[in-house]
Amino acid sequence: QVRLAESGGGLVQPGGSLRLSCAASGIISSVYNMGWYRQAPGKERELVAVITSGGSTNYADSVQGRFTISRDNAKDTVHLQMNSLKPEDTAVYYCNAARWFEYWGQGTLVTVSE
Repeated sequence: QVRLAESGGGLVQPGGSLRLSCAASGIISSVYNMGWYRQAPGKERELVAVITSGGSTNYADSVQGRFTISRDNAKDTVHLQMNSLKPEDTAVYYCNAARWFEYWGQGTLVTVSE
């Protein structure tokens, strides 16, 4: 059974940092493209960042220069380092694994507020 388990969400003040982690089980995550998506209240789910099986990365314009995606294939884990957080980054963040099939985690809530 495939499972993507996100962790690291929480409440942070504007300008702060958080590090999200996604632990994959049931798949060999190294062959998958791994990504982070987010969905804010009343909005559609959007791509935040993706890292391919070859290590290439791509970011949404809104997070470019502030967020960094990385992967540890030995641990089947993907991380999202989020710096200089803004209130508009508030959302549920979802981990995604995609190649022949697509899998989603349950999501972790990130709230950026005073």
